[in-house]
Amino acid sequence: MNQRTVVGLVAFLALCAGIVGALYIAPPGVESQPEYFQSYPEPRTLSPFSLTSHEGEVFDNSSLKGQWSFLFVGYTFCPDICPTTMAELNGIYPELKALNSVQPIRVVFVSVDPNRDSIERLSEYVSYFNEEFIAVTGEHKALFPFVRNLGMMYAIAESTDNPNYLVDHSASVVLVDPEARVIGRFKPKREPGKLSISDSQQILADMPIIISKQ
Repeated sequence: MNQRTVVGLVAFLALCAGIVGALYIAPPGVESQPEYFQSYPEPRTLSPFSLTSHEGEVFDNSSLKGQWSFLFVGYTFCPDICPTTMAELNGIYPELKALNSVQPIRVVFVSVDPNRDSIERLSEYVSYFNEEFIAVTGEHKALFPFVRNLGMMYAIAESTDNPNYLVDHSASVVLVDPEARVIGRFKPKREPGKLSISDSQQILADMPIIISKQ
């Protein structure tokens, strides 16, 4: 192999190394950004609230401090979106707990159907998915402003005289940071013929990035 060939080979390898570096190594000062998480322009401090947990204890602003909280609004009689979302969150929960985070990660189910969702029923429901999950509820006068403060909504569109009435509600999973501030949500992608639920793998992909920014 002559000198010209050696020089050409070295130059080629250097070029390849440069391309690989450009593709896989982020430039200094460039931070990774969540791909799916919809962050709010500014963290939103929750107004004072007081609800009741599935264990019969007070659940208020202080209950959300010192942890990352995924909040999902629904009701136990929900036929599809609620149980599917809860099952999806349970599926990734071990991996969420294993993330490199100083603060623990919790899942909070907010029932907006206090008429049917008693403390006993909530306890049985949430424990079915995971013993570490939390379920909370309260009177509508406390629930409605709390849910709205999360950037969510719910409405009972038919008479509650019908024992099988449905409740319309947001399907996003809201993220509250360890300072008890709402910072954004994972919003479902609406596709014809499919349930509108938040993608658990998208949550799992973005959470390490979100945690690293705190």
